[in-house]
Amino acid sequence: TGGGRGIGKQIALRLAEAGAVVAINYRSNSTAAEETVQQIRATGAQAIAIAADVTYGVDVNRMVATISSELGPIDLLVNNAGIYDLVPHNETTEELWHATIQSNLTSAYLVTWAIKDSMIERRFGRIVNIASVAGLDPRPMSIAYSASKAGLIGLTKSVASALAEYEIRCNAIAPGLIQTEMIDGVEQSTIDTLIAATPLGRIGTPHDVADVALFLLSDQSRFTTGQTIVTSGGRVMLP
Repeated sequence: TGGGRGIGKQIALRLAEAGAVVAINYRSNSTAAEETVQQIRATGAQAIAIAADVTYGVDVNRMVATISSELGPIDLLVNNAGIYDLVPHNETTEELWHATIQSNLTSAYLVTWAIKDSMIERRFGRIVNIASVAGLDPRPMSIAYSASKAGLIGLTKSVASALAEYEIRCNAIAPGLIQTEMIDGVEQSTIDTLIAATPLGRIGTPHDVADVALFLLSDQSRFTTGQTIVTSGGRVMLP
């Protein structure tokens, strides 16, 4: 989901390079999604783009039915769609809260639930949820975003536990600062401060996240489930 640009785009390209047939979901930016599809097809791999608002169950069910009809059963799922807020607590409105939770957490639930029964039936499935270090550390300027990503990490662990008996694995990636459109509005001084606090001394790239996603979706991680892999250059470290 959200596969037309940024982290989602790079994951789609990386998976196609590794041999996957890819369905790229987008909500409104058809141009970006189609460009990604064309990039994949230029390599000889197969890909389609499909519009759906993954915050609505009806749209999700239509999307999954279309993908399954055109490409076959869905083996790999990357829940990547999301929005970001950077506002103080007194600007964290009820509308912002609901929109963020819907986009970042409810969407992952809806798409996972639309696909999981097929995975259970085939006893095969691999799910990666794109969380954030904001779900692990306090973010007073991104309260709704932080809460949604913490919820996504909780969803990951619970789904992993519930579906393990069916050979379905579910993991999360918690990126730190990544060079995507999402940080376009962030002041350079803030970015510089974050880089200074990063042991590896740089901003992450979508490639950095895509390689971790490939690992979690491949047989190389066959004994890994319910985990959150932090990809932050060392700025956030789990116990």
